[in-house]
Amino acid sequence: MEWENEDITRKMQYILNMRPVLNKDAFFSDGTRYYRNPTEPKAGETVMISFRTQKNNADAVYLVSGEKKHKMKIYKTVKGFDYYGTKIVMPDEVFRYHFEILYGWVNCYYNQRGVCTELQERDDFEIYPDFQTPDWAKGAVMYQIFVDRFCNGDPTNSVLTDEYSYIGEHCEQVHDWSKTPAVMGVREFYGGDLKGIMDKLDYLQDLGVEVVYLNPIFVSPSNHKYDTQDYDYVDPHYGRIVEDCDGLLAPWDRENSHAAKYIKRVTDKKNLEASNQLFAELVQELHKRGMKVILDGVFNHCGSFNKWMDRERIYEGQEGYAPGAYISADSPYRYFFNFRDEGRWPYNLSYDGWWTHDTLPKLNYEGSRELYDYVLNIARKWVSEPYCVDGWRLDVAADLGHSNEFNHQFWKDFRKAVKEANPNALILAEHYGNPEGWLQGDEWDSVMNYDAFMEPVTWFLTGMEKHSDEYREDLYGNSEAFIDAMKTHMRSLHMSALHVAMNELSNHDHSRFLTRTNRRVGRVSYAGAEAASENINTAIMREAIAIQMTWPGAPTVYYGDEAGVCGFTDPDNRRTYPWGHEDKELLSFYKKMIAIHKKYRILRTGSLKFLWNDYQGLCYGRFSHIEQMIVVLNNRDEGREVTIKVWPAGITRMEEVSMTRLIRSSQDGYNDRPKEIRARAGMVNLYLPPRSVTLLYHKDKIS
Repeated sequence: MEWENEDITRKMQYILNMRPVLNKDAFFSDGTRYYRNPTEPKAGETVMISFRTQKNNADAVYLVSGEKKHKMKIYKTVKGFDYYGTKIVMPDEVFRYHFEILYGWVNCYYNQRGVCTELQERDDFEIYPDFQTPDWAKGAVMYQIFVDRFCNGDPTNSVLTDEYSYIGEHCEQVHDWSKTPAVMGVREFYGGDLKGIMDKLDYLQDLGVEVVYLNPIFVSPSNHKYDTQDYDYVDPHYGRIVEDCDGLLAPWDRENSHAAKYIKRVTDKKNLEASNQLFAELVQELHKRGMKVILDGVFNHCGSFNKWMDRERIYEGQEGYAPGAYISADSPYRYFFNFRDEGRWPYNLSYDGWWTHDTLPKLNYEGSRELYDYVLNIARKWVSEPYCVDGWRLDVAADLGHSNEFNHQFWKDFRKAVKEANPNALILAEHYGNPEGWLQGDEWDSVMNYDAFMEPVTWFLTGMEKHSDEYREDLYGNSEAFIDAMKTHMRSLHMSALHVAMNELSNHDHSRFLTRTNRRVGRVSYAGAEAASENINTAIMREAIAIQMTWPGAPTVYYGDEAGVCGFTDPDNRRTYPWGHEDKELLSFYKKMIAIHKKYRILRTGSLKFLWNDYQGLCYGRFSHIEQMIVVLNNRDEGREVTIKVWPAGITRMEEVSMTRLIRSSQDGYNDRPKEIRARAGMVNLYLPPRSVTLLYHKDKIS
């Protein structure tokens, strides 16, 4: 009997000493204002940093920075979670930290990649003092316009056939708006212009656009205009031509010094000033409607037509223009370029070209302080009165200069110049690879988000590379690879840069996303334009749109994506907007998703957590302390039932919760009629149709 009593006592003592298992799914912290306040602190400012655990599920939590440990205290307990907090004073250098959690004999860590038992310093959370990005750009809905292909509002300013010669052949005016671009379509012009954009502002506003990003608009001989001819002026072919003349080239003539009509149009100051004035009017109208505008800045190289070079002899002898560096060794622009042969003047062809392209002279900033200052003044000019643009997108920004050290110094000075002229201007860079070196608060604000958006989304949903040049079965539907890529590359952006990063599905350099849904490797040069539209799947496109509109960053729509435009990579991706022939259902879905993105603030600056995944399946939450948006994707060809834990996004397990299904898209179309979905014990059971995405929303009732 005594032995039995001892056994019972021992068992009761064991039960009393039992502790719940450490619930690592409850751990959470990030750089949003819910876990770091303020999110963008200045040096010397006090910052409250928080960490979440399951209630009564940790003995101690420490914030660890270098050799220093800060013991955190519970400051609130809600919905079954304990919130630990501590305050730090922001130093004048980057502050790196992670969390250490103790529970009985268990000791683990939490950093940007989540729970871990071994630490890598590069995965620490980071705060950069005084790194602030414009609030208006955080999660802003952007719309990219390749101007020549959007809308022709003024037929009188169109480039005419034989107006000039470009890369050995005459330019050509395209009269059939629906024609697909030629393989060598760089000298084809469809007539899109600023007046066309002005005419379609109601359309853009109805779509829900908040920011218009324009591919280059400055004087240039190409339709893409990445070979700038004059940084001071908008191209009159996009603007206004008030002074004109005859003088097309004869069919056999390739000498642009004989292109009288072109010379008049692009060098006459009346045309140039009138075009700048039209652009100022466009910006004013955009601002009246509450929209912003971003210009494309091409400062690594210019074009061989550029007035500083004047290889085409367009400016030679023109009143008001100094001789170009190609023309004369005595040119004031002589050191704007690097000439390898000092004995070749006049008409010196020995200049350095970007990637050896002689049509793209590399700008030689190290050789000319005058050039350096000139471009900084250009940067100031367009963000100042009377134009007041709201930011710059920087072409091949990491290539500028001849050394990494010089490149960083230039962008530091560029940022100072722009922010002094317009403190709320946004600076976005085109960049492939890790951008961390430029994202420390004193150079770029953010990047075009290839690594942490376009590429992972494309691989996961289509298995295609972003040019449609490769298909990878191992990445198609591979949610583990998707999550790993996102965690790896998002940490490089920091929170300030992440929320203004340009999240695109398509753009002017890559194939259209809708074309990628056919999972066909191809280019228009050998596959033909028709192949880009064969076997496409708009349901997969809608899945991608849903991710785009619910992911951290600025969702950026490439003109025509919303209308169902297809196309392989450049130049096929630059087809015209199909006015009157849009995919109405796809356009409607874009409007619905943009409206959802704009209505729910957590989709702009809320936290992100992955909740469930398997082959061709993914679920994540965007959330604050009181709101949750749950996004569930099934990219399989068949429907299925799933059970998903949604409580890690902050939905209580203590009681049954009513969630609202805002929208569901599938292979059969989409449905945006609200439907109630019940979460029990923090779990939801869902039927996921084939090729579907479902959005669920919940907000706590505030008593």
